[in-house]
Amino acid sequence: TVLMCRGKAVQDFKGPDCRFVNFKKGEAVYVYYKLIGKSTELWAGSVGSDFGYFPKDLLEINHNYSNEELELPTDVSLTCY
Repeated sequence: TVLMCRGKAVQDFKGPDCRFVNFKKGEAVYVYYKLIGKSTELWAGSVGSDFGYFPKDLLEINHNYSNEELELPTDVSLTCY
């Protein structure tokens, strides 16, 4: 897995289920995947030790780590336990 970029949350976010990562405004969010297909508005990344999906519009990118974009088809999904 390649770290693509880091951003700052522009507002609080609480996901609808465990596949999503929650964050507070101002927290650092690390992006690993940009989803393609039906859910192009979602990216996958981490906040602290939590990993999950989040709306890309809630992130202000402040550092790019990789010029290669890793795109993940939306039919590949995280599982809730």
